[in-house]
Amino acid sequence: MTTITDATATALTTGQLAELHKSFAADPVLKRTQNAIARVSVDDIAIDHQLATALSSTVSNRIDDWKVTNQKKSGRCWLFAALNLLRAGAKEVLDVKEFEFSQNYAMYFDKLERANYFLESILETAERTEDDRLVSYLLQSVMGDGGQWDMAVNIFTKYGAVPKSAMPETESSSNTGRMNSVLCLLLRRGAQELRLLRETGDAAGEEHARERIIKEVHRILTVHLGTPPTQFEWEYTDDKKAFHREGVLTPQQFLAKYTTIALKDYVCLVDDPRAEHPKGSTLTVEHLGNVVGAAPVLYLNVDINLAKRLAKEAIVDGEPVWFGCDVGPQMVRKDGIWDARLYDYAGLYGAELSMDKETRVRFGESAMTHAMLLTGVDVLDGETRRWRVENSWGEENGEQGFYTMADNWFDEYVFEVVVNKARLSPELRRALEAEPTVLPAWDPMGALA
Repeated sequence: MTTITDATATALTTGQLAELHKSFAADPVLKRTQNAIARVSVDDIAIDHQLATALSSTVSNRIDDWKVTNQKKSGRCWLFAALNLLRAGAKEVLDVKEFEFSQNYAMYFDKLERANYFLESILETAERTEDDRLVSYLLQSVMGDGGQWDMAVNIFTKYGAVPKSAMPETESSSNTGRMNSVLCLLLRRGAQELRLLRETGDAAGEEHARERIIKEVHRILTVHLGTPPTQFEWEYTDDKKAFHREGVLTPQQFLAKYTTIALKDYVCLVDDPRAEHPKGSTLTVEHLGNVVGAAPVLYLNVDINLAKRLAKEAIVDGEPVWFGCDVGPQMVRKDGIWDARLYDYAGLYGAELSMDKETRVRFGESAMTHAMLLTGVDVLDGETRRWRVENSWGEENGEQGFYTMADNWFDEYVFEVVVNKARLSPELRRALEAEPTVLPAWDPMGALA
């Protein structure tokens, strides 16, 4: 068996290191770069200042006239973006400029359902060893904050939604780290217990243990996030100063009364650039979900240019668009801008760093990490030039929390957009009915925003 101590392995030598140091010291450009980066951020050196300042934030089609939300120290961007999409219609129904749904309420039930989903997955894989790749993945990814569009739909469909006043933020909803770590410990211990009970054939003990674990998860969530309302009295004043007393509503009634889109009519389009996954086909990911018995996460794989066109059409028609992307590369967070050519790290280091989108996905360099809302697009002679983005990182950066995305960045780093099925061609609508290709749980398309 080959090991790194074999004679065929290539080790670094002292002579090689000495030559590398000598070569570096002899290059005056590298020395100046070293001196600069010792004192300022590498991004400040690598950025194309002219490009950054030339990216205008104006767009020809803009929907938003509201303030951004703030997920703070949590990974709830997918829920924030989904609820921000719903609030665009709710504001019209309520006749108010500013309104927020309770993100805390949605997260509460996502985590409760996700705990049950995890236990179900553990029992489904109970015959495998703990070091099996799937079991290891399930145990490693047990309780994060991220999610996908279809997972948000699962929660809204089952539990409805409430205004933020009915279940406001808590310290833990805005800073989820400690709560999540406790839940992970509880669920991993529960996984061990359930696997042992399944191995011994103790069905009654297994059922009792599962009920107890869910009860403990419920207790922890309620301590940290508060008790979710089953009904609440809804009263508000609209922007014309008219007072409305709507009476007692359930969360399901509130969602139905104050939203304007049919959630089941929307589909998640992805750009999976790998050749073995044809455009026009459907994809899903095993063990990706949150509600046992609900519809699975379903993607329709399409060309990125089609995704852009449909997103543009939705915005021109006055409808924001939920989207998922790899948020970090080529971004100036303070200025709130993205451009695929913003930073020239290759030129700075003298190293080849370019990879196309497919290669980045295959080799772990890129995946969906964040979800936001497209609320504007600049169109000139039918072509998109840039996009306006509602982020959920507060008002400190960008244009009071709104960001600007160059169209080339969309091509490289956007992976998902959600649109109404009615915008699809008849051929693509038929494709949604086909049996999807099932990707393994650890596939990059299973990344959570």
